[in-house]
Amino acid sequence: MTDRDELRAEKALQGVDFPASKEELISYAENRGADAKSLQALRALPDQRFNSLDEVTAAVPQEPEGEASPGGTDR
Repeated sequence: MTDRDELRAEKALQGVDFPASKEELISYAENRGADAKSLQALRALPDQRFNSLDEVTAAVPQEPEGEASPGGTDR
């Protein structure tokens, strides 16, 4: 996942009541019509209860975005 996934999760969960389980968060987002990438980010969360949106975004798995090599361009 990427930083954008944190933003997707935040947007999909606007207005949700906490505490909430992973499954409750996914159900809430589905009912609000969240897109596939937002739902993918939420499904990657650990199976636990969350007390706040900050806890959710901190738990979204992080991976580097793209295939670029660090430190410059290919020649």
